[in-house]
Amino acid sequence: MSENSGFRRIPGHKLIVRALALTAALCMAATSAACGAKGAENKADDGSKLSFMLDWTPNTNHVGIYVARHLGYFDKAGLKLTILPTAQAGAETSVQNGVADVGFSKLSNLATFNSQGADLRQVFNIGQHSVARWCSLASRTDIQTPKDFDGKTFVSFGSAEQTAVVKQMIRYAGGKGDFKRVTSGTNTFATLTSGKGDFAGFYANWEGVESELKGPALHCFTQADWGVPGNPDQLGFVVKNSWLQQAGHRRALTAFVKACLRGYNYALSHPDQAADILVKETKGSAIDPTLAKRSMESIVKEGYWVDSPDQKSISGLINVKDAQDYLDFQFKAGTYRDAKKADPDKAPQAKDLWTDRYVREAADQ
Repeated sequence: MSENSGFRRIPGHKLIVRALALTAALCMAATSAACGAKGAENKADDGSKLSFMLDWTPNTNHVGIYVARHLGYFDKAGLKLTILPTAQAGAETSVQNGVADVGFSKLSNLATFNSQGADLRQVFNIGQHSVARWCSLASRTDIQTPKDFDGKTFVSFGSAEQTAVVKQMIRYAGGKGDFKRVTSGTNTFATLTSGKGDFAGFYANWEGVESELKGPALHCFTQADWGVPGNPDQLGFVVKNSWLQQAGHRRALTAFVKACLRGYNYALSHPDQAADILVKETKGSAIDPTLAKRSMESIVKEGYWVDSPDQKSISGLINVKDAQDYLDFQFKAGTYRDAKKADPDKAPQAKDLWTDRYVREAADQ
């Protein structure tokens, strides 16, 4: 949620902010894709090649993919994987337009895109518990509950989803839900410390860890504690439904998911080694090794990827009820628009945005 030196996003579809990456970088990486061409595709008919687009700059959300590549899981599966930096338009648009075969996104993003006419499906999930946090600087003693956000300035990127969450939290805490907005600069931490904003959204497993390591200290609230139902952070892999019509693509996706399951399970069991692999595999991103390790420690300790802390492996599945509860909340808040920019007739349905086929096939192999 924060845009800082290690974990950046920009507004692509006015929902959740995403990573800043130059279109030129995509052109260099996607050698077989016509950069910026709406119908361009980067794939092989035999399904042996896959292109995967990140949603942010590389971080521990993606660690299982880099572990799988480093340990040769893709090679053993006969897959040639190209990892693309995120395009300015975002991973969702790139997958919809055929620039990438698979992208990293989350169910709540797909709800917005598909409401407007996209045809995307989530096929893998690591986010069993929400990592979103809503924070002020710890030095702001005038902010003790979300009610104290009333009348203050939210460091925002124009997201209707975020606005609905913050309003609900404030009202649940006894406030009116009225607040001002300011667009973040290149660093949300700096926007808060400069006094230009009073509170912002962060992610506990990265920026929260960064705050603990480097400061400034934050005082954070979890939306589930303040009247927002469900899990907004069921995040993982998305594809276009029509791409799945080719049998070769389906086989390749199952193999990809299987390799990534192994990669994420390795990271869960070997967090320090996985953090080292992430740093080595993404040298151009200059990830702080200490931040990567502490982030993995946080993921394991807090059980963000598993249903319960005693689990030793991830399921790769979504919690449909948690997903639907959150989508229903956002629908009632008026977040979604259809292709004509009108209110849709009903809330997006999690069961239509998700399939467990590829996780289950991967687990059975």
